Amino acid sequence: MFERLRKFKLRLNPNKCTFGVRSGKLLGFIVSEKGIEVDPAKVKAIQEMPEPRTKKQVCGFLGRLNYIARAFEKIKEYLQNPPILMPPVPGRQLIMYLTVLDNSMGYVLGQHDETGRKEHAIYYLSKKFTGYESRYSMLEKTCCELAWAAK
Repeated sequence: MFERLRKFKLRLNPNKCTFGVRSGKLLGFIVSEKGIEVDPAKVKAIQEMPEPRTKKQVCGFLGRLNYIARAFEKIKEYLQNPPILMPPVPGRQLIMYLTVLDNSMGYVLGQHDETGRKEHAIYYLSKKFTGYESRYSMLEKTCCELAWAAK
């Protein structure tokens, strides 16, 4: 890592660097040798958040979540067991799932665990088609996504 920093003439701020730790907070997530997880403090804050009671509270919260009335409890339940992005294991086969819609595409890259029974997500990515791409046929959109995902 330090060789690359020197090569590209980059500098690190020692006040913002941490080395030799098993896990740490980064961009609102907990990054560890297990993978990337949601910060438990943020999960707790959402779980303890009271449901909105007034029209003003509902409108404000709907502006942020857009479907709070039906999704509030589901979000809390989901955050109790959030998916963890795992680092890829070299030599283990990768699995790619593609999704192509009229105006967007996305994919999930994953691998099986050591038992071969359970899949773990490694990477998620999605994007909207450009104006030109949105006029492609579904087959062309799928080929476009496969080329994009393979990058």
